[in-house]
Amino acid sequence: MNTELFIAKRLFISKENKNAISNSVIKIAIIGIALGMIIMILSIAIVTGFKQEVRRKVVGFGSHIIITNYDSNLSYETAPIKKNQSFYPDIESVEGIKHIQTFAVKAGIIKTKEDIQGVVLKGIGYEYDWSFFKNNIIEGENFIVDKNLKTDKVLISKYIASLLKLKVGDPLFMYFVQKPVKSRRFEISGIYNTGIEEFDKTFIITDIAHVQKLNDWSNNQVSGFEIIIDDFDNLEKMTSEVFDIVGTIYDENEDQLKVKNIRENYQQIFDWLKLSDTNVWIILGLMLLVGGFNMISGLLVIILERTNMIGILKALGAKNFSIRKIFIYYASFLIGKGLFWGNLIGITLCLLQYYFHIFKLDPASYYIDNVPINLKITHLLLLNTGTLFITTLMLIIPSIIIAKISPVKAIKFT
Repeated sequence: MNTELFIAKRLFISKENKNAISNSVIKIAIIGIALGMIIMILSIAIVTGFKQEVRRKVVGFGSHIIITNYDSNLSYETAPIKKNQSFYPDIESVEGIKHIQTFAVKAGIIKTKEDIQGVVLKGIGYEYDWSFFKNNIIEGENFIVDKNLKTDKVLISKYIASLLKLKVGDPLFMYFVQKPVKSRRFEISGIYNTGIEEFDKTFIITDIAHVQKLNDWSNNQVSGFEIIIDDFDNLEKMTSEVFDIVGTIYDENEDQLKVKNIRENYQQIFDWLKLSDTNVWIILGLMLLVGGFNMISGLLVIILERTNMIGILKALGAKNFSIRKIFIYYASFLIGKGLFWGNLIGITLCLLQYYFHIFKLDPASYYIDNVPINLKITHLLLLNTGTLFITTLMLIIPSIIIAKISPVKAIKFT
């Protein structure tokens, strides 16, 4: 039988503690632990949810890995590469690669009766994965790309539609500055909204055949390939594998290909997301310190209040280490109580936000319109285990005071 644990349990459930002087201090310590856990749960859930949502949108629009001509620069007038490559579409058989698709881009100008707006026409092929846009189309629908029949349908963003006062079914006239100047008439099939202004104010989605014709390319020429992988965590590894397959081809008669991943193409966004990790670690550290010092204060008060009990236990032959264990066990029960209420309230708040989107955000600043939540059991287990371990460890030092209590003096006035 664990005597120290038994005594600690008796102290924890004792009704006598409810009238003790330390009761108020214990309550404050428990509330401190609970508040700390609530803040930590919310911080982890919001930051990981924010990163996940923004990353999903960036990847959904631009894919994980992009293969282009080595001579292409940062402009939207790209050098073409052949669609008929040795790796296309067989690279999909590589483990970790989910899909490969072609694309072509062309800068142009939209003109209405009252306004003009510079945009980029992004052409997609029949093999395009529509899953991202289907979740972000707010009006109308996506169009069908046929290998043998060119469609004039396009997808525009809510930003462009609002700016130019356009709606689904309206004609869209575009002009392309080149020699000679070319124009095209499209029809709006749907309106999308990703919330990422950098994309929404720039891109219009259309049939790749239009871009090929505007660029005077053949059906076998494209701006590049987009590769979607199974797991973002393997991005660097898969980028290296793709490079080994397509980026090491050097032949005077072949295209020189460049392989870049989404993190390299949108480094400023991913660097910004990376900064949020630092903020989370700072919050976790501060909350653990606050909770730990609250429990240290509570334990010191409990020890002082239980001086007589400590003296009696020492007189009966109990060792200092054994008595310290009693109070550390007791403090652990109090920490557990705080963790229980912290988890209950924290998880409830997360679920309310997840299902009802109570707290909103400005999409222009944060890329999303409400506070995202990513609640994982692994995060909760690590938070609770880490908090219990670290705060309990912090209690070892103040428990040393028990060794300085003399049994004679402690029970003198009992």
